[in-house]
Amino acid sequence: MKSAEYEGLLVVDKPAGITSRAVVNHVLRWFPRKTSIGHTGTLDPLATGVLVLCIGKATRLAEYVQRLPKSYRAGIRLGARSDTDDADGTIQASMSGGPPPEIEEVRGCLEAFVGEIEQVPPVFSAARIGGRRAYDLARKGKEVSLSARRIVVYGIDLVTYGYPHLELQIRCGKGTYIRSLAREIGERLGCGGYVETLRRTSVGPFEATNAVALDIDADEARACLLPLRAAVAELPKVTLAESDALRLCQGQAIAFTGADLEQKDQDVAIFNAAESLIAVAHLDSQGILSPAKVFV
Repeated sequence: MKSAEYEGLLVVDKPAGITSRAVVNHVLRWFPRKTSIGHTGTLDPLATGVLVLCIGKATRLAEYVQRLPKSYRAGIRLGARSDTDDADGTIQASMSGGPPPEIEEVRGCLEAFVGEIEQVPPVFSAARIGGRRAYDLARKGKEVSLSARRIVVYGIDLVTYGYPHLELQIRCGKGTYIRSLAREIGERLGCGGYVETLRRTSVGPFEATNAVALDIDADEARACLLPLRAAVAELPKVTLAESDALRLCQGQAIAFTGADLEQKDQDVAIFNAAESLIAVAHLDSQGILSPAKVFV
């Protein structure tokens, strides 16, 4: 008898002390063998919070979830440095000898990290150097030199500050390392800094308050699957008539005559008349829809 096939998104509340891969391995036990599962953005072992997993066909939509903005609650320890930029690394106290930064100095420092900024990933990270993961080289004691990358930080709110502890709420885009922010904030303040605690509170519309814990059973986990359409909730929506939907799903490009999309040259989510997600397509500058991912 053929096993039931599952597809969709599962929002997990990752506990501290385990890797994102370990979460995937645990969740695999909730679904039939050969079910494909992937996560949409690694959380360090120290971190907790939202880890969005793609199940079955939804793995083909992982890139759209990865693009979503993320929110974090970060506890930063000032006055010390870590080789991993977090509390799991080797800690070295700062030798600055200066007075602790005043709160207004901290506020001014945080403002400098909002917007489009250049950020150097942590040495112990999954960033690649010549095809090798940086953490693989760092663990072997080899010198690691990473180039700065352009990222977007939408906002940083100071929650509490009492030196040496600084708690922040951070909203940022894809590719942002909170560990790097902690290190760079500490360096700008002249005292060093690293991530002491970290919780990802949201990924796009997916909130930690609605995430599932790893101690639930398989039936409960399967019931929490979100539909494929949840992965593309941030994409513009286009509903096609049956004839156009059929042509698109057969791999044909079609002219889009709808007037509800002002912006061209972007990906759009394609739905049929029954409101089911049937494809993701690219709408070019000439108003032509070309199928990118087809699901029926």
